[in-house]
Amino acid sequence: MLAVKGNIIDYRHRLLRRLAVARTHTDQLFGLVRPNALYERPVPERHRIIFYLGHLEAFDWNLLGNRLPGLKACAPEFDRLFAFGIDPVGGGLPTDRPADWPSEAAIRHYNRRVRAALDAALPALEPVAPSGEEATELLLNVAIEHRLMHAETLAYLLHRLPPEHKRRPVYTPRVTAPEVTPDLVEIPAGSITLGRARTDTQGFGWDNEYDGHTVEVPAFAIDRYPVSNGQYLEFVAAGGYEDRACWSESDWRWRSEHDIKHPAFWTRRNNRWYYRGMFDLVPLPLQWPVYVSHAEASAYARWAGMALPTEAQWQRAAYGTPENRERAYPWGDAPPLPGPVNFDFRGWDPVPVGAFPKNRSAFAVAGLLGNGWEWTSSRFAPFEGFRPFACYPGYSADFFDGRHYVLKGGSARTAACLLRRSFRNWFQPHYPYVYAGLRCVDE
Repeated sequence: MLAVKGNIIDYRHRLLRRLAVARTHTDQLFGLVRPNALYERPVPERHRIIFYLGHLEAFDWNLLGNRLPGLKACAPEFDRLFAFGIDPVGGGLPTDRPADWPSEAAIRHYNRRVRAALDAALPALEPVAPSGEEATELLLNVAIEHRLMHAETLAYLLHRLPPEHKRRPVYTPRVTAPEVTPDLVEIPAGSITLGRARTDTQGFGWDNEYDGHTVEVPAFAIDRYPVSNGQYLEFVAAGGYEDRACWSESDWRWRSEHDIKHPAFWTRRNNRWYYRGMFDLVPLPLQWPVYVSHAEASAYARWAGMALPTEAQWQRAAYGTPENRERAYPWGDAPPLPGPVNFDFRGWDPVPVGAFPKNRSAFAVAGLLGNGWEWTSSRFAPFEGFRPFACYPGYSADFFDGRHYVLKGGSARTAACLLRRSFRNWFQPHYPYVYAGLRCVDE
């Protein structure tokens, strides 16, 4: 019994160290923003940057502080003000003004008090069975991964800020790679697992990752590489944004009403295309993956005479094998390790689609993890047996509305722990700011 208790305490300490590292990532991101830009709203559909400065600590307090005996709220009004983000659907946009928010100094004071209170209380907690709905280990994992996901959200929000509003970090050399020729990979029929089993006690999974189940996938062909800027430029040059046949009714209405003519990460100057990087405007890198909304990805796939993969097809191409067993990662069963990759906060921008040849699946499909999430045609929905977390009931269930689509893979700003096989990301189809691209399938 003592050995079990010791193991649980050791695991708890590892989680507390991970929480400290996650805080470092988000603190560094806020450090990139010049003070005069904290009240900017770089993405119209989202809160101002200042909200996120308070949200991360408020979330941790609302999740953990209210469950820790003896702790008293530092600022209940801030706990409420910064509790929830927004995900507007149907064109509704926030209308708040900078003056509606507290001062930066007040928020940072709140953050310090929350961290100090939690850091004093968490290590002293008695071990709790890891399988419990309110287990401390589950709550800590929720806090850690929530913060790491916001580290990526913050990155693409800050991506929209003009360079003069940001402090440039230490320069990182750009990755180069030989040019690759797009082609298709034949994936034979076989089975694949979606999600994870409730009996799997190794590691953490969000509520929408359960319950794991097997899906039979017919044979199909899939792009070996993600669609590049160069390939997408052909679609733009061919008049794809003006071709009604390429777009669904709702996507065409969105494109027309907002006068969408090219990806949000592109801009045109002096008759030349450029890519809006995190810190620089550069001539459009034709070998980098294109980042687009689901609507734009779907239009490109129709124009190309193909389709976006289903969640099961993507999973089969990434984790399946010719022997019909499954790998933990596309390259094998070894977890993500330091090396030449473009995930886990290694870079700020994409790299060529042919970079890092070891990042391949058993079927030789390349670049499936990192360098950009990939849209699927599957709407975000619960698996059979879904049960929301008691501590965060709205995490997934609030988005089972038929208006969000599953993404798989990961970007340069995706934490390594979120690269697990069962993880599912999701966004609305008309949201063009996330680090997300596509590859097509031919059935």
